[in-house]
Amino acid sequence: MVALDQNLSQNARLNYHSLYFRGYLLKMLAFSAAIIVGLIILIWSADRFVSGAVATALKLGMTPMMVGLTIVAFGTSAPELIVSATAALSNASNLAVGNAIGSNIANIAFVLGATAMVSAIPLKNSIIKVEFPVLLLATLVATLLIWDQTIDFMDGVFLLIILIISLASLTFLQPEEQPEEIDEITENKDIPTKKAYTLLFVSIVLLLGSSKLLVWGASGVALSLGVSELVIGLTIVAIGTSLPELAASVASALKGHHELALGNIIGSNLFNLLAVLAIPAFINPPTLSNTLISRDYSFMLVLTVGLAILVYGKVLLKKKSIGKVIGLLLLASYCTYLTILYQQSALT
Repeated sequence: MVALDQNLSQNARLNYHSLYFRGYLLKMLAFSAAIIVGLIILIWSADRFVSGAVATALKLGMTPMMVGLTIVAFGTSAPELIVSATAALSNASNLAVGNAIGSNIANIAFVLGATAMVSAIPLKNSIIKVEFPVLLLATLVATLLIWDQTIDFMDGVFLLIILIISLASLTFLQPEEQPEEIDEITENKDIPTKKAYTLLFVSIVLLLGSSKLLVWGASGVALSLGVSELVIGLTIVAIGTSLPELAASVASALKGHHELALGNIIGSNLFNLLAVLAIPAFINPPTLSNTLISRDYSFMLVLTVGLAILVYGKVLLKKKSIGKVIGLLLLASYCTYLTILYQQSALT
């Protein structure tokens, strides 16, 4: 009788563990599917948003230059912006901050590195004289604002003010409009007005829905794996929301518009730093951990300053391009960063 009770108890335990494992597996599959589907819809709708918004703006009389510096730049950062807002509203501000910083790291080390491996990227004068200095100054001011490990309401206001000043500087200091940029923008002028409005409305609805799905999946994975939302934001979400920049940069390089790649990345990083990072400050102000500042933000800072040193060093040596060697170094640095992130998260 005792042996029978022990067998029943053992079977019950086995059934419990089996059911628990099945439940865990189903939850992980659901969360992973939410991330994948959310990212696919997010990227697709961001592209449609840009087309609809550009067509609408051109019909309202905006110049192609202004459209490129505002709507196109905003559109390529739309995934990060929407995800950041959704995460902050869902009390996941660390996910929002991780997304902003992680996307900047991915843009420089992964996207630019991969693009440079495809084809050498020329350093045009506007990048050297205008866009890079603006990014460096914006990075410096943003660093001073968040170094106290808080992003409060006033920090958010200052970040947006810096963004407006940066956009104004890019507008007035830009030496000349690039023909290929103008061609890509004015192609959208032929879209009928009704279709442009429809694209705009549908894409906004899909952006909001897919971002909610992505944040739910990312938070679920973090909880199930026992890692922080910050780590998920720095890796899965950051890489996912940087895919539009990767696609745009590699496509530009393959089409022979190599110089667009670096401009896209600088513009995206500017928006991530000054707009995406500001969003949690208005919705759910986060307190930043020592690890985030000392490891993640500092690595982003080193990448940005290091890239500037490489760029201006090449200019002094009269070698105005970013080639495969730098591309390989950037990719290696990203792999190193992800390895350190994984090792440290495994210890906590």
